[in-house]
Amino acid sequence: MTQATNDLRQDALAIFQAGIQAADPYSAVKRCLQSDGEQLDIALDLDNRAKRSGNWQKIYVIAFGKAACSMAKAAQEIIPAQLLAQPILAITNYENVTELANIEILGANHPLPDQAGFVAAQRIAKIAQQAQQGELVLALVSGGGSALIPLPADGISLNEKIATTDLLLASGATINEINCVRKHLSQIKGGGLAKFTAPADLHALILSDVLSDELSDIASGPTIADDTTFNDAIQVFKDKNIWHKITQNVQTHLENGAQGIISETAKTGDAIFNNTGHTLCGSNTISLQATSQMAQNLAYDLHLYSDQLSGEAKHIAEDLVIYAQALLSSGINKPNAILAGGETTVTITGTGLGGRNQEMALAFAIAAEKHQLNANWVFLSGGTDGRDGPTDAAGGIVDQQTIARMRNATIEPKQYLANNDAYHALQISEDLLITGATGTNVADLQILLIQPQLT
Repeated sequence: MTQATNDLRQDALAIFQAGIQAADPYSAVKRCLQSDGEQLDIALDLDNRAKRSGNWQKIYVIAFGKAACSMAKAAQEIIPAQLLAQPILAITNYENVTELANIEILGANHPLPDQAGFVAAQRIAKIAQQAQQGELVLALVSGGGSALIPLPADGISLNEKIATTDLLLASGATINEINCVRKHLSQIKGGGLAKFTAPADLHALILSDVLSDELSDIASGPTIADDTTFNDAIQVFKDKNIWHKITQNVQTHLENGAQGIISETAKTGDAIFNNTGHTLCGSNTISLQATSQMAQNLAYDLHLYSDQLSGEAKHIAEDLVIYAQALLSSGINKPNAILAGGETTVTITGTGLGGRNQEMALAFAIAAEKHQLNANWVFLSGGTDGRDGPTDAAGGIVDQQTIARMRNATIEPKQYLANNDAYHALQISEDLLITGATGTNVADLQILLIQPQLT
């Protein structure tokens, strides 16, 4: 690897870390909560221009998601101890479990739910139902919450919920489509937590991991009105041609909902939301702004490719290569950074190992060779949570020698991509992005650095 390439790789890593730091959940909660030692004030926006205060006699704090531990710790440090009705409860994925004094931490599985998450969801529902009028339930919500607190609707088993989630993840369904289904198979999502809490006050501090920061999609919106329907959920399965693959119980539940036999999720204007509020305390947009600032600090000319990146990962990768090729053809004469943020998808047809970021990185390297991207370049695609798919990698970081390294190891990159086996291909070329669990989750970041080859 040349020194120039190594320098680009180090810059890409620094830019990525800036994005992760901007999504630090501990700092995000600290920005939103204030106390005089007697009462609690909650900021309604990041500018602290408006606050929510109440003469709450008791405050129940529940945290769920990949950032639950850090968010819970920050809340504990600010909320007056005499107001806490009981120890804070935090549910997070196993990789992010951190022991904290006087906070109960429960680990659960992600991205597929498990029995531990089911028990944790039952605990959350019980706490919410325990709260009385004039008391506050403070929910600290972060990405991953959908899988971590499964509470299936009556008549649907946890195993059926897991199998359904697995089918959706493998189908190429978008996060919005997956969450639409989750809400209609759950007691706690799609405003369900608000139902459990009413008539007590409810406020959610939300760390967004979805495009457009649509609050009803973050952790499948347990505190937010849901305007999707049972018919929408059914259509997701039919559009992906997997309706026939789900169990009879799931089909029956969704069809009963569509026919009005089962009540819909809580909708906008429902009285249960009269005492419910929320604050968006961190997002992919905020992280993307931080990566942009770091790229500029490192003297790169900046290009924002997309702040809502979505679509099939391998196709988006080729589109990025074509975009970069056009940029080079325009005659750039200094290092450029092309940045994006969002969440792509992968339609699984092979039997390999990987995730959407690893697949995008491998596909980018292949497309760069195909389109003869004539520059010194590095491309990084990574999940801000530090975990891409069911692997220990956050994503991949590739350069113009990646394909050569793979072929020198006698593997054919296109075959690995076709088998959805980006993990092993990038492992062989030493291009896996390994960060460990970051304790946050605001979707994915993409960083393409290009140094034109000047003559």
